[in-house]
Amino acid sequence: VVSNAKLAQDIISADTALGATPADTDEFLVSDAGVLKRMDYSYIKGGITGADEWRITSSFSGDAAPIASNWERSDVHSSYIGTGMTESSGVFTFPETGIWLIQAIGAFGNNTTHSHYCGLYIRTTINDGGAWSGIASSTQGIYRGDSNNYYANAFCSALFDVTSTANCKASLQVDHQDNDTVNYGNTNQSLTGMSFIRLGST
Repeated sequence: VVSNAKLAQDIISADTALGATPADTDEFLVSDAGVLKRMDYSYIKGGITGADEWRITSSFSGDAAPIASNWERSDVHSSYIGTGMTESSGVFTFPETGIWLIQAIGAFGNNTTHSHYCGLYIRTTINDGGAWSGIASSTQGIYRGDSNNYYANAFCSALFDVTSTANCKASLQVDHQDNDTVNYGNTNQSLTGMSFIRLGST
């Protein structure tokens, strides 16, 4: 009888349990038209492996490129999947490569006029902030609301191919025709913020 102790380390024996979700580079054996081959887990894993949501906790006036402060991860009846995004001065770093869906919302107000626009922009870079590009935007006019205030809401989304967790980053920008336009934030609900969902491998 040949025991497990007599087998070489590169022999698959099932003597040891993995005990965790496989890493992308963990390997499986498959039969490719009768030829036994190994394949990384990254090729066959399914489902959403990363999802995270962030928001602005307090309101501010005027433009911001990017919105650099008062960010928090949404924490009311929600959580995140995977490692989660990392935020620093409004710049978001992705925890793993792949195709990511980025969504952004913005809530704006102005109590003086209804003829001004509000712009919401998802910006990305692929070289660690060396050059930023706007990959999605939404521009809304402010219209009359209750109590003589004027409000607008904006939404935009885009797919982003994150090929490097070191160099590919995202941020949120707002600009307005009127500098006293308020960008609304709240710590209990998402009025202005971003969500990130990893859809699959590149």
